[in-house]
Amino acid sequence: MLNDTLKIIYIRDLSKLKQELELYKSEDNIWIISKDILNSAGNLSLHLIGNLNAYIGAELGGTGYVRNRPNEFSLKNVPRHELISKIERTIEMIDTVLPSLTEDQLKSEFPQIVSVGKVSTEYFLVHLATHLNYHLGQINYHRRLLDN
Repeated sequence: MLNDTLKIIYIRDLSKLKQELELYKSEDNIWIISKDILNSAGNLSLHLIGNLNAYIGAELGGTGYVRNRPNEFSLKNVPRHELISKIERTIEMIDTVLPSLTEDQLKSEFPQIVSVGKVSTEYFLVHLATHLNYHLGQINYHRRLLDN
């Protein structure tokens, strides 16, 4: 089923996100921005954690997670170990919630109206995976450009 494939992809990419944060030479550099790069790796990481925990954890898994999207972009200098811990908890959530979804749930309309409008749950889960991968690429470039 699609949810088994997506679970593998989410865990792979969240593990890569952890690795990217661990590769920064200086923890402070995770939070650097420049005139052309306005989102730090730290804020993008918080954004991905919030996004997945809200849409998959809370909405599909009933985890009770409450998202504070503005904080994802305004918080600064969250310690690296805390970011990594949040990613690890997100991996655990993915590992629990995705396998529990039935084929009927995947085919049904996603419970929330999102920026792309009314879509199936399977469509939105694929969208979230590509969103994760998009920002993961940005973080990789951020590290290679600004971690001097």
